[in-house]
Amino acid sequence: MRALNWLWRGLLFFILFAFALNNQHVVELKWLFGYSWQAPMVFVVLGVFTLGCVTGVLAMLPSWWRHRRDARNRQLLLPEPVSKQVAPTPFDAGPATRSGPPTLPAELPFPPDMPAPRKPAK
Repeated sequence: MRALNWLWRGLLFFILFAFALNNQHVVELKWLFGYSWQAPMVFVVLGVFTLGCVTGVLAMLPSWWRHRRDARNRQLLLPEPVSKQVAPTPFDAGPATRSGPPTLPAELPFPPDMPAPRKPAK
């Protein structure tokens, strides 16, 4: 698997390197108010790609923060674990003082396939 990963990286590098060699000519970007800028085509494409990645990450941040906040709120809504402390029994009570297998609580705080209820705002 590691060799396949390096093969993929090498192929990607070769494709990007060939793209850079094929696009060495200078292009002119004309902005507003007569301003123009000249740069190699590779730098223009790289700059546009970088701006697209940054824009995508910035567009994703509010949703990511909202999901993190919801996950933190769900953790706060879960009941605290109950520590099972067994009272000491006399030695002659016998080894089997509990009958049957351990059971789950009768009702969970909320169904696992439903979103957790929200706490009221303070």
